[in-house]
Amino acid sequence: MRKSTIYPIVLGLAVVVVTALAGAGLEVSAQKATGRCDPTQQEQTDLSGTYTGKVKHGSEPAMDATLTIAGNNFTMTSGSDTKSGRITAVTTCGYTAVTIMIGDLTPPPPGPNPPPAQPAMSMRAKKVGDSLTLTTVPGEPKVASFTTGSAAKKVRTSTRGRRGTKPPPPPPTPKQ
Repeated sequence: MRKSTIYPIVLGLAVVVVTALAGAGLEVSAQKATGRCDPTQQEQTDLSGTYTGKVKHGSEPAMDATLTIAGNNFTMTSGSDTKSGRITAVTTCGYTAVTIMIGDLTPPPPGPNPPPAQPAMSMRAKKVGDSLTLTTVPGEPKVASFTTGSAAKKVRTSTRGRRGTKPPPPPPTPKQ
């Protein structure tokens, strides 16, 4: 009888295909195990809240400020100066990108000389619990930041110093 060479070839091809599929499955599961994120996935981030902290513009000294964000609108008050506008935030792979536009965003009436568009500022947000930090990104022409400080943190009543003191004596019992 004559032996056919087709069977070892088909068997070898099957082994190669099964090995390739198994290797691809291991590669995909390894990517998931490392926790890599998908940069094409993003989500709108709600920064709504009232934050008290310090605002800094360029080389000016930091000043006390209150930032109130409600949805996509914000108001910042620092001393007698109040600014308002729009804010949007998007998070991708743990990085929260923020765009701020200061000023009235109502479209101007049609005319021959419309006012210039309000400038947008690109920032990064870091929010942990009730604290918020906004900083301009590298390459942004205007440098600014807002950071919640110790004044914005909730006041905790400390029991330090009270330890080791004796409680007041109980009131005397009335005699009968």
